[in-house]
Amino acid sequence: MGEYLLHMNDKGLLKFIIDRPEKRNAVSYEVMEGLGKAIEESVQNNHVKALLIAGSGEQAFCSGGDLSQFHNLKTENESYEMLSKMGGLLTKLAFLPKPTIAFINGTAIGGGCEIAAACDFRIAKRTAKMGFVQGNLAITTGWGGGTLLLERIPVSSALSLLMTARLEQAEVLNEMGFIDELVDDIDPLYNSPLIKMITSKPAGVLKAYKHQLLSKWDKKKIEENIIGEIKQCSKLWARDEHHEAVDQFFSN
Repeated sequence: MGEYLLHMNDKGLLKFIIDRPEKRNAVSYEVMEGLGKAIEESVQNNHVKALLIAGSGEQAFCSGGDLSQFHNLKTENESYEMLSKMGGLLTKLAFLPKPTIAFINGTAIGGGCEIAAACDFRIAKRTAKMGFVQGNLAITTGWGGGTLLLERIPVSSALSLLMTARLEQAEVLNEMGFIDELVDDIDPLYNSPLIKMITSKPAGVLKAYKHQLLSKWDKKKIEENIIGEIKQCSKLWARDEHHEAVDQFFSN
């Protein structure tokens, strides 16, 4: 499938793998298209119990948006089109009626962390590092990840990760409540205790509990906040500060 893989195992786990290891599994327009297909398959296929998202290889989960593709987006309107496309997908991911799992098999930065924040569970290799590093490029989260992070963990912890734009060890993020399970194996996609326990349960049970979460959320408010986040990011994207920061990133 080019830049992504889509496969379901016999336990009902649908795996969406970003397959761009040479680009540290950065999100391209083709990856966005694939994620949309994975979300649609999860909704339509009654045999899917849960959706898992991971990156191929051992180095990176996802390094965010592919700057080599998106750096040519200069204006507020141009960036808004891309940001709202991915933001819409992560909104659908967050509200998926079935459990979603991010398997952090390596470094996750920027938009990679936003994808993880959109999932119900985050499993990480103990050696993985993660960071909402958008602030270092003079922008904010722009796919809805900031809004969703604030729903997942205590506000002070979320703001600290967002405002410092720092890389953090998976073990620290586990203590903060962002990572739900740490694993030591190189490729434990089938062996994670959390995944095995979840996929051993009937689909109806999993959907019922996910419904309880979605009923707890103010869906309309979260959607409004995500749209506001995307708009704010697109404004910052158009500023010279951002373009200069990206130029400096490429020159290093």
